[in-house]
Amino acid sequence: MKHSIIEATILAVGFIILGFLLKASVDNLSKRDRYVSVKGLSEMEFPADKVTCPLVFKEIGDDLLTIHTNINTKNATIVTFLKSKGIDEKDITIAAPEIIDLQAERYGVERPPYRYNVTSVITITSSDVPKIKALITQQSELLKKGIAIISGDYRYQINYEFTKLNNVKPQMIEEATKNARAAAEKFALDSDSKLGKIKKANQGQFSITDRDSNTPDIKRVRVVTTVDYYLED
Repeated sequence: MKHSIIEATILAVGFIILGFLLKASVDNLSKRDRYVSVKGLSEMEFPADKVTCPLVFKEIGDDLLTIHTNINTKNATIVTFLKSKGIDEKDITIAAPEIIDLQAERYGVERPPYRYNVTSVITITSSDVPKIKALITQQSELLKKGIAIISGDYRYQINYEFTKLNNVKPQMIEEATKNARAAAEKFALDSDSKLGKIKKANQGQFSITDRDSNTPDIKRVRVVTTVDYYLED
């Protein structure tokens, strides 16, 4: 009889302990299911630190030798002009001329007044963006030398870049994470909860765009982080 009482007591205590363990486990699972997912934005503007600027002109005619001579002469004139404006020779690239034989076109209705249309491209690539921007406004000086720089061709657009993204990433991620935490803390306050540890975090992708169509040399860098926080009572 005494042994039966002892065994019953031990069994009862075991059930009580098991109940506490199960309750703690359920409570823990319940708490782990309580979380808030928030996003934090960081957006900054930076001046472009690299520019690629093509200078394009065309030569037309029927004699390739004459066209070739004219192109070489004008290329040399443009290079001299660029150097006089402080452009380093290593930043200047002269592409092979693009030649179109108009008489070889099968879909022309009328015979063109000349046979060849040749395009020459001189490209400047520089990290001195202000200097190149100033140079762009001075291209008209080449008209006095008989060289008409053409614009509007979608293939030859001035391209501004921001290459120092890795330098600003830590600062922007920190700001985005702080903004995400502020949003989570506000949610926790409104729901009578306390903010717990981070459950999961996603840095998000950085994007670089022009600030607007009128200022392509100002770049807008943007990143959105997503952070999940546990909520506690």
